[in-house]
Amino acid sequence: MGAADIVPGVSGGTIAFITGIYFRLLQAISGLPEAAWQNLLKGRFRQFWQACDGTFLLCLLSGILVSIAALAAVISYALEAYPILIWSFFFGLIVASVWHVSRQVRSPRAVLLVPFVLGVVFAWWVGGLSGTPLEPSLPMFFGAGAVAICAMILPGISGSFILVILGMYAPVLDAIRAPDLAILAVFAVGCLIGLLSVARLITWAFSRFHDLVLALLIGFMVGALDKVWPWKETLTWRTNSSGEEVPLNEASISPLSYAEQAGQDPQLILAGLFALLGLVMVLAIEWVGRKK
Repeated sequence: MGAADIVPGVSGGTIAFITGIYFRLLQAISGLPEAAWQNLLKGRFRQFWQACDGTFLLCLLSGILVSIAALAAVISYALEAYPILIWSFFFGLIVASVWHVSRQVRSPRAVLLVPFVLGVVFAWWVGGLSGTPLEPSLPMFFGAGAVAICAMILPGISGSFILVILGMYAPVLDAIRAPDLAILAVFAVGCLIGLLSVARLITWAFSRFHDLVLALLIGFMVGALDKVWPWKETLTWRTNSSGEEVPLNEASISPLSYAEQAGQDPQLILAGLFALLGLVMVLAIEWVGRKK
């Protein structure tokens, strides 16, 4: 789940879903406030640990944090050195996630096209919003954490993918790669508050509107594919806090147009192979989940 959440591709929720621990995770998170109120505040630590499935959550959280810490520097370097190949890999991950989540729809019917189309339109609109010329602040890290963490328990949406849409992916990755304790603490508090706030809502939504929720998530992923398209044309630039010129607004273009405009090799064959690798990885994870 940690490896999934650090790249804008497969969500941690998708990994939990296809490996069979999803609903146990959802139940444990949604039960935390009640377990703390009934037991922890009264000094009944053992009862609290059992009520919130503490051993399960501790093992899961430890694995996630270790994975994030180990991969942050690698992903950050790869995005700078091999952007086309890495974004192609992410693209393949998301396409495979769309396929996997669509298979979880219990009763396919025409009415599901409504939330699907809404998800596509909304994600396409959000992905096309202009970035802000302002540098990320602590309140922005708090808000990004609160929003992105919700994706961890939603099959189909990657938390890091939400950060890409919000323009906060690189700043958060930099804070992990070269540890900034203030930023990480604020981001973590935002994650905690966001997670506890929406866990019960998600549980209720899935229990009442399972297929509608999945259709919305599928639409969101399809509409947001434009955001991770490997070949981009920079429309406007901005100067960051280090005095460097970085892209502000970008538009997706074809590989051939990229070669003409950027004067660089679009690496089409390698990009296709990396996209295929991302797709195969998701299928392999699903296969392992079915075997278990």
